[in-house]
Amino acid sequence: MSFDLPFRFRRLRKNKTIRDLISRVELTANDFVYPIFVEEGLEGRAESDSLPGVFRVGETALAAEINMLWEKGIKAVMLFGVSHHKDEEGSDTWDEEGLIARMIRIVKDQAPDMVIMADACFCQYTTHGHCGVLINDHVDNDLTLENLQKQAINAAEAGADFIAPSAMMDGQVMAIRDALDEAGFEDVGVLSYSSKFASDLYGPFRGAAGCSLKQGDRKAYQADYRHYELALEESMVDIEEGADMLMVKPGTLYLDVLKGIRENTSLPVAAYHVSGEYAMIKHAALAGALDEKKVVLETMVAFKRAGADLVITYYAPQILDWLKD
Repeated sequence: MSFDLPFRFRRLRKNKTIRDLISRVELTANDFVYPIFVEEGLEGRAESDSLPGVFRVGETALAAEINMLWEKGIKAVMLFGVSHHKDEEGSDTWDEEGLIARMIRIVKDQAPDMVIMADACFCQYTTHGHCGVLINDHVDNDLTLENLQKQAINAAEAGADFIAPSAMMDGQVMAIRDALDEAGFEDVGVLSYSSKFASDLYGPFRGAAGCSLKQGDRKAYQADYRHYELALEESMVDIEEGADMLMVKPGTLYLDVLKGIRENTSLPVAAYHVSGEYAMIKHAALAGALDEKKVVLETMVAFKRAGADLVITYYAPQILDWLKD
């Protein structure tokens, strides 16, 4: 018996060759940025308790780590310092001999063509764990902007290609852009965490980076995940302030925001596959509940399909191994 169907979609799926020929998304090494935790005083590498398979890397081991990643095909890294020199303002971040400057110089010396995205924030460098200057239990926006400017210039002088401000202060893109231009770093770009939500999916990161809060929360400055339009508006404002690239963080639960930004700009857009998203897949895979490779690749395709040009993910080295296979 044969039915008179208007179209048989299965003709386009009947074998792998056909499916690959008409695929709209193809994952390559150019799609991924790898976040690295660099810890002061650490010898070698130490696996994170909260992120199985992710390591904090000591400064003495960082050059070898970067060489391994470059040979694997990783072309861009985002650097996060695990500091043991904290104070109330995070002043180590603008010290030319501080951790940020040292780790950027190591990466640039080892792999000059590696793209370095320097996270610009203070939570890993302050005694209280907040992302800026704390005044009477309140993060002061404009005082934090002044410190972000100093941190950005320090990172640019060390060799960063992009400054990636994650503090979520109003006007941070404009402040950093002005500071970079005035200091002669017109060619250093700004990758804005333009839609960074106050999410509970950051927990494993905070454990790995040593930046848990001593008091309060970050809801007064990170975006409210219940408000799509406001998150989109913040990204549009960052474009006006001079952002070169935008970011949605977290990624998986915010594909609608990612798609909305994509439809409103031609600038590159990144999705951050954050620590909690990584941990959920990793722990489920370790428990035998799902196929890790298949679920990770499906997730990455979802980001690309929604409009991401780049995906920042702790899975980046493993993905490149899978793609080669």
